[in-house]
Amino acid sequence: MPSAIPRPWVRGVRRLIGWLDTPWRSLAVAIVVGALGALAVEAFRALLFTAEYFFVDAQGGHLVAAARHLHPARRVLAPALGGLAAGTLLWLAERRRPAAPAPQHGGDYIEAVVIGNGRLDLRTGVLKVAASALVVSTGGAVGREGAMVLAAAMLASAVGRRLGRLVDLRLVVSCGAAAGLAVAYHAPLASAMFVAEILLGSLALSQSGPVMVASVVAYGLSAALHGPALQSPQLPLPAPPWEQSVWLLPLALIGGVAGAGLLHWLALARHLFVRAKLPLPLAFGLGGLIVGLLSLWRPEVWGNGYSTIEQWLTAPGPWPAIALVLALKLVAVAATTGSGAPGGVFTPTLFVGASLGALFASTLAALGAEPAGGPTVALIGMATLLAATTHAPVMAALMVFEMSGQYHLLALMLPACVVATLISQRLHPESVYGLAGAHVPSRRARNARVGRRPAGDHDRPRAEGSDDRAAGH
Repeated sequence: MPSAIPRPWVRGVRRLIGWLDTPWRSLAVAIVVGALGALAVEAFRALLFTAEYFFVDAQGGHLVAAARHLHPARRVLAPALGGLAAGTLLWLAERRRPAAPAPQHGGDYIEAVVIGNGRLDLRTGVLKVAASALVVSTGGAVGREGAMVLAAAMLASAVGRRLGRLVDLRLVVSCGAAAGLAVAYHAPLASAMFVAEILLGSLALSQSGPVMVASVVAYGLSAALHGPALQSPQLPLPAPPWEQSVWLLPLALIGGVAGAGLLHWLALARHLFVRAKLPLPLAFGLGGLIVGLLSLWRPEVWGNGYSTIEQWLTAPGPWPAIALVLALKLVAVAATTGSGAPGGVFTPTLFVGASLGALFASTLAALGAEPAGGPTVALIGMATLLAATTHAPVMAALMVFEMSGQYHLLALMLPACVVATLISQRLHPESVYGLAGAHVPSRRARNARVGRRPAGDHDRPRAEGSDDRAAGH
C-alpha cells in the first residue's frame, strides 16, 4: 500500500509538513487521516453490502430480515460456507507468509499502539478485512465494524510510515482508529475517548487533540450519507430522577457481573476450539454451521445484532422471547469468535446489554415497579455492559448516548457505567482487549507481553471498533 504513493508527492508532503511545529503538524496529519479513514470505511461498507446482497439477498445490511426469507437449507449453509471460505483464505495466506523484516503486528491495531510502535502488517490486515467480510456477509454472529476500524487504521499506518520520523506513528494509527470508529458508530466523542482510555491511556492535549480532530473530520464526511447509527425513539428523563433512579444500582450490578461473565464465556469458547485442534477452515466452518443451525430456531442470531437492538428499543415483546434470543445469540457469538473467525464483538456486546436491560425492565414491570420506560433501561443496559467488558466507563456512556441521540440520559449512564466497570474489574481483571488497564505499559511490559503471546493467537476474539481488535473491532 505505501509503495503505491508516488515518491515525489511524498517528498513534497514531507517538506510541507516539516515546516510546521509539532502540534500543528499533528493536527494537519489528523485531518488527512480522518478524511482517508472515512473514505476507507465507506468503501468497505459499500463492498460489504454488495457481498451480503450477492450471498444472502440482504438489503442495506439487514441480515436478520434476509435470513427470515431464506430457504432453511440455505440459512444453515450460508454461515458455514462463509466461515469455510474465510478460514481457507487465511490458512493459504499463512502458508505463503514471508518473514517480516521488522516487528509488525498482524493487523491488530490495538496491539500495534499499546505494545508496539504503530507498524501494522498491511498484508495480514488486508487478508483479515477480506476474511471478516466473508464471515459477516454470510451471517456470522460478529460485528462488521471491527473490519471498518482496521481498514482505517491500516491506511493511517501506511500514511504515517511514508512520513517517517516527522510524525509519531502510534498517534497516527490512533487517529485512524478513531476515524474508523466515528464513521462506523456515528459517535465522534466516544471514538476519541475510546482511543484516549484504551489505546493511548492519556488525555493530554498533545495526543487527544489530534485524535479528536481526526474523529470529527471523519464523522463530518460520513454524516451527510447516513443518519444516526441506532434508531430509537426520543426518551424522557425519569422525573423526579432522584426518586425514580434507584433501579440504576441493581442494573449496574447486573451489568458488571454479566460483563465479566461474557468475557469468561468467550474465553471458554476459544479454549474449546483450540483444544479441538481443527484446521483453520474447518474451525471457521464449524462456527458458522452452529450459527446456521441456531438460525433455524431464531433468525436473530445472524449478524451483529443491530436490528434486534432497535426492536428491543421500540417493541421488545414478552420476556421469554427476549431471553430465548439472548441465549441463542450468546451461543452464536461464542461459536463464531471462539472458532477464531475475524469479526468484532463490540456490537454483539451492545446487543447483550440491550437484551439484559429489556429483561430487567420486564421484571420491574411485572413487579409493578418500573420507574422508566423499557427503552431507557435497555439503553443503560447497553452502556453498562459495554463498560464492563471494555473497562472504559466514560467511553461506554458517550458511545451509547451518541449512537442513540439520547443526550439527556448521560447523567444516568455515567454512574452506572462506573459501578459496572469496578465490579467487572474485580471479577475479570483483563478487558475484552486483553489489557489489564487502560494505560500504555512500560517498554519492559510490552516486551514481556510480546514474548508471552502464543503462536497463532492473533485470531483470538476481540471487540470492533472497532470491533472490536475484532477483524484485526
